[in-house]
This record gives sequence, C-alpha cells and structure tokens, in this order.
Amino acid sequence: MKDILDAIQSPDSTSEDFAALPLPEAYRAITVHKDETEMFAGLETRDKDPRKSIHLDEVPVPELGPGEALVAVMASSVNYNSVWTSIFEPVSTFAFLERYGKLSPLTKRHDLPYHIIGSDLAGVVLRTGPGVNAWRPGDEVVAHCLSVELESPDGHDDTMLDPEQRIWGFETNFGGLAEIALVKTNQLMPKPKHLTWEEAAAPGLVNSTAYRQLVSRNGAQMKQGDNVLIWGASGGLGSYATQFALAGGATPICVVSSPQKAEICRSMGAELIIDRNAEDYRFWKDEHTQDPKEWKRFGKRIRELTGGEDVDIVFEHPGKETFGASVYVTRKGGTIVTCASTSGYMHQYDNRYLWMSLKRIVGSHFANYREAYEANRLIAKGKIHPTLSKVYSLEDTGQAAYDVHRNLHQGKVGVLCLAPQEGLGVRDQEMRAQHIDAINRFRNI
Repeated sequence: MKDILDAIQSPDSTSEDFAALPLPEAYRAITVHKDETEMFAGLETRDKDPRKSIHLDEVPVPELGPGEALVAVMASSVNYNSVWTSIFEPVSTFAFLERYGKLSPLTKRHDLPYHIIGSDLAGVVLRTGPGVNAWRPGDEVVAHCLSVELESPDGHDDTMLDPEQRIWGFETNFGGLAEIALVKTNQLMPKPKHLTWEEAAAPGLVNSTAYRQLVSRNGAQMKQGDNVLIWGASGGLGSYATQFALAGGATPICVVSSPQKAEICRSMGAELIIDRNAEDYRFWKDEHTQDPKEWKRFGKRIRELTGGEDVDIVFEHPGKETFGASVYVTRKGGTIVTCASTSGYMHQYDNRYLWMSLKRIVGSHFANYREAYEANRLIAKGKIHPTLSKVYSLEDTGQAAYDVHRNLHQGKVGVLCLAPQEGLGVRDQEMRAQHIDAINRFRNI
C-alpha cells in the first residue's frame, strides 16, 4: 500500500506508473461479520452500538471483472445505511449479499462471511477490467453508489428502476470504507479539483439523493418560489436539500433540533428556521396515537414564517415520527417526497388531508446515473458545497457510525482511508480560495 500511496502523492506519476504498480494481496477494510448478526437481539434500536459490531480487518483483494475498477480509497464517509448495516436493521445485509451472489458466477464474489461496507469514496483508479474505455489507472475519482445490471428494459429510462438496482457497499460487498474498493466503472465521476480527499468523499450519496428527491423530474421538481419544508436541515441529507432550495430560488423552512443546528442553517443562507425541541412539538401522544393539534400548531408556525403560505414541498426523511405532520402541513396540490425513514418505516397519516387536498406522496431512492452526475457537477462548479463536519481515522469508523446513529454529528462525518492526514488532494487552489468559507462552514460551528 505504501507504493500506491507514494504514487498518488507524487505530482509526476503517470497512468502508466499506476498500471505498473503491483496490487497488494490484501488490504484493510471496515467489516461486519455474518456470525454476529444476532449480537443485538432483544435490544432497542437506540441501544445497539456500532462500535461493537464494526471491525477493521485485513481482507483479500477481490477479482476484477468486466466493466469494473479497483480504486485506491483515500477517504470515505459514514451514511445512515452504514449504521443500519452495523446494527443489522431492518434486516441483516448478508441477505442482500446472498441474493446478489446467486445472480451470476461473478456476483458470487460478494457472498462472503464478512461485508465490507461504505457507499462513498474519493480516490484513484488502480485497475480497470475488460471493456472499460472511459477511465484509466491514475484518474482521480469519486463514486456514486448506484449498482445496476441493466439487462432488463425497465431500467433504461431511469436506471433506478432496474430490477437489479442495488446500493453499493450496502446491498453489495467491497464498499468504500476501506483502502481499496471494487466498483462498476459507471459509478465513477471526476473528483472536484478544489476539494480535499475527505471533502470530495462526503457529498456522494446524500448530495445525489437530495438532488433526485428535490430537484429532479423524478422527485418533487422544485421550482423558483416554492416553499420547501426540510426536516433535519443541518444533517447529512437536509444540509444538501437546504443548499439546493437556496440555489434554485426556493425558500427553505428549516426544521432543526438545537440552536447550534439553527445557526448552521443561517450560515448557509436560510432565514426561516424552526427549532422543534425549543418549541416542543410532540406529534405523538404515545407510541400508538398521533396528536393532530400539534400538526395544526406546526402548520400555524410555518404560516407565521412564510407570511401566510403553506409549503409546496416537504422534504421527508425522518419517517414515522414526522410523516403525519408532513402530510397535514403541505399545501393543497403540494408534494411530500420521502426516503430513508430513519425514525421508522411504518408511516401513519390522515388520508383525508391527502386525498381531499389532492396532495402527492412521491417515493425517492438515491439517484440514477444522470442525477448523480449532475449533483457532482454542481459540487465541482462550486454551486453546492460539502457539509463535512468531522473526520475520523479508519480505525475509528465505529465511533463515527455511533455518532451518526445517535445524531451527535452535524452534516457529514468523514473517514480517512489511505490518506495519511486531512487537507490533501487539492488540485485547484485558486477555486478553493473562492469558496473556502462555504467549504469550512460545518467545520467552524
């Protein structure tokens, strides 16, 4: 690995140099183990500790197949799907690997007793498999997490509709929280030149997800002038939704849970902010019963902020805890666009407020190839910025996942993989200087 890192850090390395580097037999990777899937049995979700289930193992380099690449991972990040994997909820991800392994002799590689997790990376291409023309060893890249086969016509209008659509590093093996990752080359995109490795690794999954959910024709189709209610507006997903709303001429109404998180939203340019803890919104009377009076109080507060207008779009991802309120406060004819359901998958709402007011619920999941590319292009052009708040070493990934699980973080939490320290990988210092305050926004609070 030292020779690989030396080549990445040398300004004189060529594509031929990278192609000539011998691959190691093994590399370090963050894993969960199949024989530990019952370790949290009987515990409440909140009490399941990723630090106990996440391991740093030495694993063999996987075989490289057609249309694939091996990438030296300089940095990655923790997403909520890594938390789900680590606590084996809602199901063990080994079921995904077993199912994928039955697809072909090549996918059988993924069905292992360990799962290398992680759905983001920034790094350098080491090898490409047969049939790859767009990428070469030495290319600096980021990867989106959409893995598809595209052998069915269903996915050719929108690749997210491919029957074999999977999320890399969650429903496949050989993910990005490692020193080397295996990806399909159609996951690769150019690394933004003004960002460090850890900054470039942070946006991938959440930025693309927020783009499809809010901007794309496949999501809410946000337009200028829309009022957009954004739950968790300073978090991993919400921080990008807030930026997209502001950049697209919409008005975000940012829902947060602390004064510190409210300040982060203001630093992004948002003005309309609701601290749900300070204003003590309790949408559930008990475990089984919601409180419509609280929906109405919440809706009244939104209208106070907007000058009497309801919201056109609700950017939904908490799920069970907030969904009834989200449906209620959306304007007549408006849209609730939903993904993730981090507080629970079983949503309950009063359908009278949906059907009689002609509202729409749109399900949204990650992004197709084009949407991921467009989202990354906006990062590369300095229109949207990383929301990286803290960076951990690969050895401390368990703590990073714990922080995300317990909502102790702001924005995104990064992980250094091969990069020996933060701050490396910038190729355009002039552009970086133009955007440095925005790049560091989540680091300075």
